[in-house]
Amino acid sequence: MTHALPVGLTATSVVAASSANLGPGFDSLGIALGLYDEIVVETTESGLTVEVEGEGAGQVPLDASHLVVRAIDRGLQAAGVTAAGMTVRCRNDIPHSRGLGSSAAAVVGGLAVVNGLVAQAGLTPLTEQQLVQLSSEFEGHPDNASAAVLGGGVVSWTEDDGAAPRYAAAPIRVHPDIRLFSGIPTQRSSTAETRVLLPDHVSHADARFNVSRAALLVVALTERPDLLMAATEDVLHQPQRAAAMPASAEYLRVLRRCGCAAVLSGAGPSVLALSTTPKLPAEALEFATANGFTVSEMTVGNGVRWTSGVAVRS
Repeated sequence: MTHALPVGLTATSVVAASSANLGPGFDSLGIALGLYDEIVVETTESGLTVEVEGEGAGQVPLDASHLVVRAIDRGLQAAGVTAAGMTVRCRNDIPHSRGLGSSAAAVVGGLAVVNGLVAQAGLTPLTEQQLVQLSSEFEGHPDNASAAVLGGGVVSWTEDDGAAPRYAAAPIRVHPDIRLFSGIPTQRSSTAETRVLLPDHVSHADARFNVSRAALLVVALTERPDLLMAATEDVLHQPQRAAAMPASAEYLRVLRRCGCAAVLSGAGPSVLALSTTPKLPAEALEFATANGFTVSEMTVGNGVRWTSGVAVRS
């Protein structure tokens, strides 16, 4: 049975950026980053109004094709409710097309804000597992989406029994000594464009290498940060994407040459450094400045939060 939501309900969601792959954990490992988008929705008598502030303002569509709106519609369907009209306000801090999970954040935030609406109607909100499943369906893999839902570090996987894929994830506790430094360039990139650079087949030697490093990375992230350099080595996707983003590839080499464990953030072009020291090496900072990278220290992000009504983002 479908319930019609009353006019005048408001809800808010706050959702984190994320970095996927972390080197060897292709389409599997991810971490939420302390950079957030906020979505506020109000049910109205009819129509759709979309407002965007910050990243993407003046660039993204302001109609039903907007990714947040599409996610809200999917969430309403999953929750068994309808809304006659909506006003959707997006306040975006996560850079677009930089490998920081902006698309996953839009989807997770849109799904989660539905929970704030249905809770006011006395209905059951979507569970974390439903949020992981539904958000991952948009992208076809759960690494960024599950990090945005659960927060912290995540190991995600896909189960395919011949029917619809089932997406799942488990959280991992990131060691408190690990510091995260993002290097965000002005250059943009899309996952679709860089994914076509990857070969359809890899050797057993390369597969074995990445399996060992991905397993080691879970140990390094949770218990042994001293292993981060070896644990973040990768041969399956970063070398193949280097030609499409030469400045990012060189920044990656500079950081690692300076002894700092660094990886492409998702499909790039942003770079994420994982360190146990309070500052990046001077050589790496000089390269970043000279080549248009904005370097910031980031905290590990929280899982998506939703509330009924309009909340002030902390």
